[in-house]
Amino acid sequence: MLFDLDGTLVDTAPDMVAALQATQAARDVEPLPFEIARQFVSNGALGLLRAGFPGIDIDIGDPFHTEFLERYAGALCEGSRVFPGVDELLDRLDEAACPWGIVTNKPEYLTNPLLDALGLAQRSACTVGGDTLPVRKPDPGPLLLACDIAGVKSHRTVYVGDALRDIEAGLAAGMVTVAATYGYITADDDPHGWGADLIAADTEELAQIVHKAVNLGA
Repeated sequence: MLFDLDGTLVDTAPDMVAALQATQAARDVEPLPFEIARQFVSNGALGLLRAGFPGIDIDIGDPFHTEFLERYAGALCEGSRVFPGVDELLDRLDEAACPWGIVTNKPEYLTNPLLDALGLAQRSACTVGGDTLPVRKPDPGPLLLACDIAGVKSHRTVYVGDALRDIEAGLAAGMVTVAATYGYITADDDPHGWGADLIAADTEELAQIVHKAVNLGA
């Protein structure tokens, strides 16, 4: 089992949005409401910033981006939590000795401390960040690397994600893909059009899918 991080395994929106709102407030911009900003969290720092500062050309390494990352790195796990229901699912996977891991576009310097704080780092059979390789999702390379690290075959792996790039990467890697529609999805996106093998509307449905896929009930 492989999971995307933000919006699939962990609800990082509280801390990501807080960093955006603080960056906005520092520039006398009215903070974007949480429920609106939440939709853009899976698009990372740039996605959030571009939503919060429409009309401004924001790119990697500029002052907006740098300030946001500094604020976020300083409060990585104030409100972030494993999604309710997913924590129990991870317990079941551990009990069944089914390896699970994380493949995210979040850079390692943010991913690893977050997983440490949540007690997931040592439990994960593999963790691949957005800068682990020269390529990242939707390229299948990070997913294939995760399988190599965990010692499993990609065609015997399920990948769960809440963005089109997750599904594209999983399909390209030959995996069974699950679209997590409980994640961070913008109003103009349609997860049913991503081509995922399965769709999980909530974490309970995800647990049912996983139980059947890896035969946890046996």
